Amino acid sequence: MTRLSLLVDLASVLAREVDLDQLLRDVADTLAVALGAERASVWLIDAEAGDLVTRVAVLPEVERLRQPLGRGVVGHVAARGAALRIDDAATDPRFDPSADERTGFRTRNILAVPIREAQGAPVRGVVQVLNRAAGSFDVEDERYLVAFGLQLGRALALTTLRADDASGPGLSLRGPFNRIVGRGPAMDAVYARILLAAGTDATVLLRGETGTGKTLLARAIHVNSPRSEGPFVTVDCTTLPRELVESELFGHERGAFTGADRRVTGRVERADGGTLFLDEVGDLPPEAQGKLLRFLQDRAFERVGGREELRSDCRVLCATHHDLERLVEEGRFRRDLYYRVRVVEVQVPSLRAATRRSSGSRATSRPSTPGATGGPSLASTTRRSRRSSRTRGPATCESWSTGSRARSCWPRTARSARARSPRRVLRARPPPPPRPRWRPRRRAAACACRTG
Repeated sequence: MTRLSLLVDLASVLAREVDLDQLLRDVADTLAVALGAERASVWLIDAEAGDLVTRVAVLPEVERLRQPLGRGVVGHVAARGAALRIDDAATDPRFDPSADERTGFRTRNILAVPIREAQGAPVRGVVQVLNRAAGSFDVEDERYLVAFGLQLGRALALTTLRADDASGPGLSLRGPFNRIVGRGPAMDAVYARILLAAGTDATVLLRGETGTGKTLLARAIHVNSPRSEGPFVTVDCTTLPRELVESELFGHERGAFTGADRRVTGRVERADGGTLFLDEVGDLPPEAQGKLLRFLQDRAFERVGGREELRSDCRVLCATHHDLERLVEEGRFRRDLYYRVRVVEVQVPSLRAATRRSSGSRATSRPSTPGATGGPSLASTTRRSRRSSRTRGPATCESWSTGSRARSCWPRTARSARARSPRRVLRARPPPPPRPRWRPRRRAAACACRTG
């Protein structure tokens, strides 16, 4: 990837449910190659902790580093918001050798620039490259890295790392996946399972209440898997008529039934090379469960009304809010299909259960915000409703979104929380207009009028 293509492709990639750590790790690796440097790192300002953290660094010796603002080269750049080029790091007083002591790496020269959306905007982090292979970094390298820092800042503003308060420095380090918000022990366990499942082709069953974000997590598995370039085909099993389920899944031939005037490919066939997501698989009628079982076993199927055996190389993800074990005991869900779809199981916590869990542990410094939601809903709702942030009244929307809702036991799901956002924004009273300050008339002028 060239320097120009790295700048162009950054924003388009960050618009998906990608693993942010892996993406920024790839960006840093490519940036080091583009500038001819030995290493590159991306430091982000944690708005809550008030320090710098290496969200990604090409440092195989350690997983993550933290640095106070104002300390070292990255702290200096973050505090002052200006690029810094150092030809001899050992003799520069701003260089902090503690990272080299921990990693065993020897830093010779440094180029570091701030990450921000525009010139003069608050600093979100620092991008740094170390040890240029051919001598020291020059002016052209600095110009390119400044442009890269601006592009990276604009791209991060489109992700769930964006700051809650855009007027202040730093970002909100919410979760490892873009467009998915959730923190706490319950969601950390979900993220670990998602990353584990993304690296395999095993069938995954996502379980949780309606509205907890199972579709977002399914997309995260697809986007971070080797099949990310293939299609992501969704089938909502609750909306399919019983008579047309097999046709929708596997397609049909011309003349297979009344009204079938042409051949139609099914969702399974369209997902070839990608991922097939069966949402609410527990609502699948028994007639289609047998064909789905055969497809999961052999990856083979036949169109309705056809005799030709077809194959589709797709990965299958399933989701349900039903108690499948109870459906199996009642004979409404096939037992053999149950074991086929439950190869990897991910239990998605509800906001109600997870907030109750987080309220029992008061030792955490930051509130737990579980549930896979597609980013801060109130901020986006305010923009869609074209309401200014100054019309929200004393209790701001952000404080309710990330504070009181996380600390209280929200009895509903993440989807219901998003649905409630427009009502809260529209009901927020604007502040009263400022009272005009009238200038009193001069008594002398009034007296002159009377005597005249």
